[in-house]
Amino acid sequence: MLARLRNFFHPQDERNLPRRIFWVAFVVRVLYMTLAHTYRLRLDDNHMQFGSEAGRIARALLTGHGYSDPFANVYMAHTGPTAWLPPLYPLLMTAVFKIFGIYTLKSAWVLFTINSALSAATAVATWEIASRCFNRRVALWSGWLWALYPAAMQYAVRWPWEMTLTTTLFAWVLVLALRMRNIQSEAQSAQATNLEPRTSQWLLFGLLWGLIALSNSTLLIFLPVCGLWILLGSLGASSMRSHRMGGIAHLFLGPILAALIFLVSIAPWTLRNWQTFHAFIPMRGNFGAEMYLGNGPDSQGLLMEYDHPYQAPDQLRLYAAMGEVRYVAMRGALAKAYIDAHPAHFIADVAKRIDFFWVSVPHPADDAWHVEAGRVLNFAFVSLAGLMGLALALRRRDPAAGLFAWAFFLLPIPYYMVTVHARFRHPLEPLICILSVYLFQSAAPRKPGKNLD
Repeated sequence: MLARLRNFFHPQDERNLPRRIFWVAFVVRVLYMTLAHTYRLRLDDNHMQFGSEAGRIARALLTGHGYSDPFANVYMAHTGPTAWLPPLYPLLMTAVFKIFGIYTLKSAWVLFTINSALSAATAVATWEIASRCFNRRVALWSGWLWALYPAAMQYAVRWPWEMTLTTTLFAWVLVLALRMRNIQSEAQSAQATNLEPRTSQWLLFGLLWGLIALSNSTLLIFLPVCGLWILLGSLGASSMRSHRMGGIAHLFLGPILAALIFLVSIAPWTLRNWQTFHAFIPMRGNFGAEMYLGNGPDSQGLLMEYDHPYQAPDQLRLYAAMGEVRYVAMRGALAKAYIDAHPAHFIADVAKRIDFFWVSVPHPADDAWHVEAGRVLNFAFVSLAGLMGLALALRRRDPAAGLFAWAFFLLPIPYYMVTVHARFRHPLEPLICILSVYLFQSAAPRKPGKNLD
């Protein structure tokens, strides 16, 4: 029995391993969500648990009010059109609500099942990233850890918001980047023949980044680095083969096509915003408002939620009366004025948010102290292990370590400037998982005859 179990998780023939990881991760998540009744979301607090703004936008779409009303409540049923959120996850919720009902238990169960499938797909991506960049042992532990570790599945089974979708898309962009850069495991390297990205891969690259932009545009800060990293690898491969390929000019066709696909992907949303607001809003239009809420007089590294339109009736009335574009511009001007007048306060807030992002975001005070202490310890320990694993990979010049370092550096920057929640770190967590495993596997002594590299 133990031998069969070991062979299931640690097979000699790994051709079916990705499929196995996916189905175990998916079934575990759906079973937990169903048996623990996490899909029984509370409908109080203006449907905060049920997708918050995304759920309210989906409701507005289905009730004939268009893409609008992110803060609508019993006091103000309609607040006007919005670009507060990019459209991908609200449209997914709209489709589910259309079939299974608005804010119903069936809709919640279906959304969590979709999230579970996405999170399971992330487990497969985690396995492939580790396999290509490190070794078989690291890949096995990383893939199964993401599949079975409770912290890795929490957002898929408890939060019907976009972070699970965004994390899956980002993980698979990293997989695609490694494939395009021709970073292979030893077994794959023996069979590799194509050293340059194919046109189809560049097209997929542009499409995936378009979907990421429409899910969580904050991650676009990493797009230029990712594209240049692939292109530089292509240029290196082409220079070695230029005598046969006739130069490197042809290599720029792929990136150009990727850029076109990306622009085509986001164009309908940007055009809708122009037609609706008569303003250029390429992705989302809430930056000024969030900047003030995160850096105003009473901010302590987090949003001043009491002054947010979804909690403050006076701000909700002002938001509806001014319209979103004018309201956001007004709040952005307040943010700029306050930061200019109180730079020390802003710097202190940034320092707190850096700490929150890597050590732990403060939790409501109603939790028992030992629960909070355990949560902080777990969050901080994983961060430290991931950062130490990244430092080790950089020191050893492992494949893609530089790309991972850019991800660790760039992705948190917008959150350092505005606000932080634990879920904002989720797109980085597959890499944190891999690098943590890499750190401990590198430290573990190997038994003779048990080399799994």
